[in-house]
Amino acid sequence: MLELAKVLVHASQFPEAVRHDLLESLRSRSVNHKFHYDSLKQTQKWLALHEAYSPARTDPQCAEAYQRSFSAAARRLAGGGAQVIGLGCGGGQKDTTLLRLLRSSGREVFYIPCDVSLAMVLVARGAALEAVPAANCSPLVCDLATVQDLPAVLAALDRSVKPGPGGCPTAQPAPARLFTFFGMIPNFEADRILPKLSSLLQPGDLLLLSANLAPGNDYTAGVDRVLPLYDNELTRDWLLTFLLDLGVERTDGELRFVVEETSSPVQLKRIAAYFHFTRPRTIQVGAERFEFPGGESVRLFFSYRHTPDRLRGMLSHLGLQVLGEWITPSQEEGVFLISRASGNASESQSLKHF
Repeated sequence: MLELAKVLVHASQFPEAVRHDLLESLRSRSVNHKFHYDSLKQTQKWLALHEAYSPARTDPQCAEAYQRSFSAAARRLAGGGAQVIGLGCGGGQKDTTLLRLLRSSGREVFYIPCDVSLAMVLVARGAALEAVPAANCSPLVCDLATVQDLPAVLAALDRSVKPGPGGCPTAQPAPARLFTFFGMIPNFEADRILPKLSSLLQPGDLLLLSANLAPGNDYTAGVDRVLPLYDNELTRDWLLTFLLDLGVERTDGELRFVVEETSSPVQLKRIAAYFHFTRPRTIQVGAERFEFPGGESVRLFFSYRHTPDRLRGMLSHLGLQVLGEWITPSQEEGVFLISRASGNASESQSLKHF
């Protein structure tokens, strides 16, 4: 029997869009994070890094926090079927655990693994087939940063509508929707991604969001404390793959990790990785040439560290309420269960004046 996987690719990840974003990354000297997951090689390196350093994999108490959040979300979901939409699904391990829990309650479960990487959505799909039949799994490749019509795309992927007599769709209660956004918020500017998440949530929908946190009462000291989670050989190898695949050599410069502070829309610190060129290098992409003289740098990566108070404030400003939160004993990671606050419209809002 043939084993085939049907994957839909949104226009935000068509070749012309990807090329545009690549050229813009090189022009701006600021690499779009999606290019660190672009190839199978990068996906495998990220999965190895995640396995070695992610608290969800190395800290049993972190895994317990996720499990408690899954149970709370399952209790709050309306009856009937359940549709899990994994935004930035990665390898899909957490989503699969959630899917198994929902299925064990007797629900029919549907899954949309969504990621910028084709390899990632296939890995997530493969993991999820333990809990979801292939017919109920709809992998989607798209760029969450640029996609403008995601609500319509998700509606088109709704496989809960069954054909009735004569092939006409039968009217059935829509499955309760549960979005997941695990490990993603650190790599987005909050004033861009949080309004987009807010615009997706309709009354009755739930969102499980995880955030990397700065442990302890001293925010600055907490960010410094987690720096080794980033400044290590596996992370360096993963991040440098982007430049090496473009023809840069390791001896062209050095990768440095720093702590930066931003103030828009709220004061936050992030860990950033820059490649500093110590000798000139030309990068050629098609007909375009990019000159990197010695002394210049390109930002390869950043990861924001939040605090529960700061995150709650931004969510509240967008009309979202935190129904529950589970902070690990290490205080390095938190999972938040979110819904639209009563009486708030679903239109996109802004954090510009937060």
